[in-house]
Amino acid sequence: MLIGVTHTITDPAKFFAGAQELLGNLPAGLACHQVLPAVDGSHAHCLWEAASVDEVRNLIDPATAGIADNDYFEINAENAIGLL
Repeated sequence: MLIGVTHTITDPAKFFAGAQELLGNLPAGLACHQVLPAVDGSHAHCLWEAASVDEVRNLIDPATAGIADNDYFEINAENAIGLL
C-alpha cells in the first residue's frame, strides 16, 4: 500500500540528518519513494510503500520524537494524479 506522511518539523538540521541515516538502512518491505521538503525545512511530504500505515509510523515516530510531528494516511491510488 502507498502511504503519505506530512511532517511538521521543529529542528530541520536534526530531522534531515536523521532521515538520511534512516533511509539508508530501511527494513525489508519498506520503501520511501519521495521526500519533498519545504525550502525552509519546516515541513516535508513523503511517499512510502509498506504493508500498513502502522509499519511506517512505528519506524518514523521514534526517530523524529521531539523534532517533528507526523501525520500519516493511506493514499487512494485510484484518484491520485501523477503517482508512480
